[in-house]
Amino acid sequence: MTTGRDRHATRRWMDEATATFLAAVDELPEAAWEQPTALPGWRAREIVAHVHLNAEALRNLVTWATTGVETPMYASSSQRDADIERTAGLSPTELRELVGRSAEALARDLDAMSGEAWERSVVTAQGRTVPASEILWMRSREVAVHAIDLPAGAQFEDLPDELVVALVHDVVALRLRRGEAPTLAAWLTGRGTSGEQLGPWI
Repeated sequence: MTTGRDRHATRRWMDEATATFLAAVDELPEAAWEQPTALPGWRAREIVAHVHLNAEALRNLVTWATTGVETPMYASSSQRDADIERTAGLSPTELRELVGRSAEALARDLDAMSGEAWERSVVTAQGRTVPASEILWMRSREVAVHAIDLPAGAQFEDLPDELVVALVHDVVALRLRRGEAPTLAAWLTGRGTSGEQLGPWI
């Protein structure tokens, strides 16, 4: 499977979106860590914990691509949820440090990948088999959207235009695969009552 995205351009998106996310985290006042976010049911501390653990999970895929040894993102979905809950209980200072360090570690791992490793197949948490180059897009998407989820965080206008366009294509393709075309068409043409009729994204 190929995505058609340029690997070097996607890496730039990842780096820019990561910087946007980390800046939003740094600017969160103490009280905001307990506030609801744009992601229903998630406080800011859960989002930051999740983004940290996502970096660690994607590092597992880098290991898989680099060594050829199957290394899943998460041991299980239940373990993933338990890890988010546990990590979210840390202090804001600890969470800031964790999410910054894991972002740097993922970037270093990606820098060290060979050309052959980028072409190796890995399996996402959703069970899709993709080339390892897709890791760059998976991380770009994660940090970009969650930067916007945070209270008083970024807006889509703050992201690179090309990234936003790629995100729209990605989300539409997923919803079409799920059979949501009629609802999506109604919403996009202003005929639907609300985007809430659509199911969860990922």
